[in-house]
Amino acid sequence: MPLVSSKPVLQEALRRHFAVGAFNANNMEQVQAIIEAAEEERAPVILQVSQGAIRYAGLEFAAGLVRIAASIATVPVVLHLDHGTDFDQNVRCLRAGFTSLMYDGSKKPFDENVATTRKIVEIAHAVDLPVEAELGKVLQTSDHVTPEQVTAAMTDPDEARRFVELTQVDSLAIACGSVHAMTSREAELDIPRVKAIHAQIPNTPLVLHGSSGVKHESIVEAIANGICKVNVATALNQAFLEGIRKGLAEFPDSTDPRKSIGLGRDAVKEAVREKIRLFGSAGVIDAAGGFTSPKAQFRSAELGAVE
Repeated sequence: MPLVSSKPVLQEALRRHFAVGAFNANNMEQVQAIIEAAEEERAPVILQVSQGAIRYAGLEFAAGLVRIAASIATVPVVLHLDHGTDFDQNVRCLRAGFTSLMYDGSKKPFDENVATTRKIVEIAHAVDLPVEAELGKVLQTSDHVTPEQVTAAMTDPDEARRFVELTQVDSLAIACGSVHAMTSREAELDIPRVKAIHAQIPNTPLVLHGSSGVKHESIVEAIANGICKVNVATALNQAFLEGIRKGLAEFPDSTDPRKSIGLGRDAVKEAVREKIRLFGSAGVIDAAGGFTSPKAQFRSAELGAVE
């Protein structure tokens, strides 16, 4: 089916208290794995192209992979720009056929973040594209951050309300305790803060970045309180490399790279499947590609389609 906008998908997630998995993909095998898992789990999915993926594969090639995958999928697929660095990058992605944009001005002063976000929202909304923005700072493990720094960088609920009012952004990535590129699940989210932000902007889907290092139970609680999109990158890269290493050990004399890379793809698929079930989005898409009723979703879980 054709690529879809993230707006109706996230609004449905907001209404029904599940989250859509937003998975970063850097190559064909990762794209295939994400789509296959989503198909089998009957879940909508967001495929994200990051600045790193654009540098690695090129914008048109990265977008083309997702478009091809979506065209043969029977579940909704969104092509989303992850952490767009500036106005120009968002325009390039709009022209390349992305169905969801993002500007990350979290490192900028509040007023500058508002100004650029609002400018991108204006051009995107003119062609009916949604925009995600970020307020607060989701820090990086490479910066060797302390717990105190993570807390200090969190999103202020009152600022979140002002930001959404001023920009008319469609979804908001918030800083609430996660850290980018964590390789083990140790972080706990500030759930009272998530609740407070959701109370200020109840109609705006909230986004969690840096989820790979967050404890599962904390993610589930955040989804119950307004998180509608959960970004996953590091966990997929870990799975991919672990699968490749397994293949290299199993086929040390092979000259066919597909044997090892194929195991990497299989590992990513299972990692995506686990996340989809954790986020509560498994079984929400029917055979025709539309959303099931909540009652139908519950029945499918009873029958064992969803764990």
